[in-house]
Amino acid sequence: MLQHFTMKQTIVAFWAAVLVAACQGRTQTSNSQPPTQPAAAPSTASTASATTEAPVPSTESAVAPEVNPPGDIPDTQAFIVYKSTVGGYSLDVPEGWSRTENGANVSFVDKLDGVSVTVTPGAAAPTAATARSTEVKQIQQTGRAVQITSVQSVKLPSGPAVQVKYTSNSDPNPVTNKQIRMENEAYLYFKNGRLATLTLWAPQGADNVDQWNRMSKSFRWTG
Repeated sequence: MLQHFTMKQTIVAFWAAVLVAACQGRTQTSNSQPPTQPAAAPSTASTASATTEAPVPSTESAVAPEVNPPGDIPDTQAFIVYKSTVGGYSLDVPEGWSRTENGANVSFVDKLDGVSVTVTPGAAAPTAATARSTEVKQIQQTGRAVQITSVQSVKLPSGPAVQVKYTSNSDPNPVTNKQIRMENEAYLYFKNGRLATLTLWAPQGADNVDQWNRMSKSFRWTG
C-alpha cells in the first residue's frame, strides 16, 4: 500500500513539474518581447520657443463714416477761457463740457466730441518733418486704424506750430460694441523745452471747422 501511494505521488509530481515548466516557458517567451515604447514628448526647447514667441499684432480696419454723423458743435456754443497753472497755458474751451484734469494735462468731452491738451518735455520746436518721425508715429501706434491725411507747419497767434490731421476708429461702445469713424486734428506748440499737444476730435463729417479754428488759435503759453 505504501509503495502504491508513493508511485501515485511520483506521477503527480512529474506532471506537475511538466505543467510548471510549460508555464515558465510561456512566461519567458512573453517577457522576451521588447516593451512598447511610449510616444516621445515634445522637447523642452521646442515647447519654450512656441510659448515665448511674440504674437502677431492684430490689424483693425477703418470703419465706414456715419451717413449723418453726430457731433456738430452748435454755432451758438458758449466758450470759456481755461487756464492751467501747472501747465502754464490757456485756451478757449466749450462751456459745460465734462472736464478731467491730471497735472498739466486736461480734457473736455461732450458725447463723441472732445478736446485735450497734454504737456511733455521737448528738446526743440517740432517741424513737419520731425513730427512725421515722432508724434505721427506715436499717434499711429496708440490709435485705432489711424490714417494720416495731412502734416504741415502753420502760423498761429501763439507762434509757429505743426498741425496733424488724421482719421481713426473710436473705442468700441461698451454696450453695442459699435465703433465710429473719427476725425482728429492735433496741434503741436513748443516753448522753453515744453511741448503742448492740443487734440480735437469728433465723428468724421461733423461740421466743427469754425469751433476748432477758434480753439487752436486761442492757445497761449502763460508761463
